[in-house]
Amino acid sequence: MREAAIRATFYARPTEEVARGLLGRILVSDVGGRRRQTAGRIVEVEAYVGPHDPACHAYGHRRTARTEQLYGPPGTAYVYFTYGMHWCLNAVTESQGFPAAVLIRALEPLAGLDTMRRRRGKEPLCAGPARLCEALGVSGTLNGVSLERGRLRIIEGKRPTKRDIVVGPRIGITQATDWPLRFYLKDSPWVSR
Repeated sequence: MREAAIRATFYARPTEEVARGLLGRILVSDVGGRRRQTAGRIVEVEAYVGPHDPACHAYGHRRTARTEQLYGPPGTAYVYFTYGMHWCLNAVTESQGFPAAVLIRALEPLAGLDTMRRRRGKEPLCAGPARLCEALGVSGTLNGVSLERGRLRIIEGKRPTKRDIVVGPRIGITQATDWPLRFYLKDSPWVSR
């Protein structure tokens, strides 16, 4: 998939807008080289809207080595390790210095399925943030890379209508669980459970 990536200016907007705008777009990974290229349509995301969001890693303006990329330029990857075993991929949003991002929660696998299966070893391939990172070869080495020019990029895809987008509370967190910042495609079998 050689289509041009979405420009960094797309991400320099309110995080909720970016989250909705990512649905239907394609996440492409060149990890392992072009022959191992993998890709999937983004079907589920969550917004983490900044230092006032208790579920955001930078809540209260916390700034640590782990969260440093959250403060970086919009359109870069914030990749972090969780539960001592899983990587999670986020797209940094808003403006540089303001810590906000969109967590990519699930993909509909489109390309490189054999590579995804080798990496994962089991199904489902991309239903959940840790699973999609494993399937696409995403690890901490990609923390801070450009989503426009790096080994990970997000390209155009079929955009859903407003009616196709479901809004609900975020999942898998313990703070601000009732905030309606999870967005996913209605009736998609690829959404995380």
